[in-house]
Amino acid sequence: MLAWLHQGAYGKMTEIAQVYQISRTFPYQLLLMAPLHLETLFSDAKLLWQQDQQHFEHLLLLLRLEGQCSLLSMAAILKALGSQPNAVGSLSAFFHSAGQMLPSTLHMPSKTCVFYLSDAIFAMHTPILVTIDARRTTILNIELASDRSADTWRAHVAALEDHQVFSRGMASDRGLGLVAGYQAACDMALWVADYFHEFRALFEVLHQ
Repeated sequence: MLAWLHQGAYGKMTEIAQVYQISRTFPYQLLLMAPLHLETLFSDAKLLWQQDQQHFEHLLLLLRLEGQCSLLSMAAILKALGSQPNAVGSLSAFFHSAGQMLPSTLHMPSKTCVFYLSDAIFAMHTPILVTIDARRTTILNIELASDRSADTWRAHVAALEDHQVFSRGMASDRGLGLVAGYQAACDMALWVADYFHEFRALFEVLHQ
């Protein structure tokens, strides 16, 4: 096939150049590059590149999930290793795309009963309400909230039932809003204090 291309094309270079108003050098360059690109396209080099790409994506996931690296730290590590892409924006786009492929924990196909662990964390003095599955440590609901009142926590927990997730009970600290909100949403469910907060409170009392 390549021999046929050479024989046919070389005899018509002048005609091609005149029809398309281009230099004869340009189609000659295309003809010379065609075998190289065809060889690359159908060779094992492509498979090797795919394997390298998979290795790179695995590295990104390990740095993020196991290393718990921030995007800034990952960018610095990749830059030091000479790996591309290493821009924060590119890394953010990769993880966003990867996250879109994961099944949503808020769209259960059938009724699922779990034991909740709930607490509030803070970002710039703004509360973020978090509820996870105690057994699998799956984040069931995480949301930025205006406050930690009983009404806010009740709506946070009630939203889970709208997505087929129901509570066997909850462990949390003794936050008034959290406890009251959970009991309002799940009035017959079990609530227990988590040991971490209990031991910390006891430790603080003993050292007063």
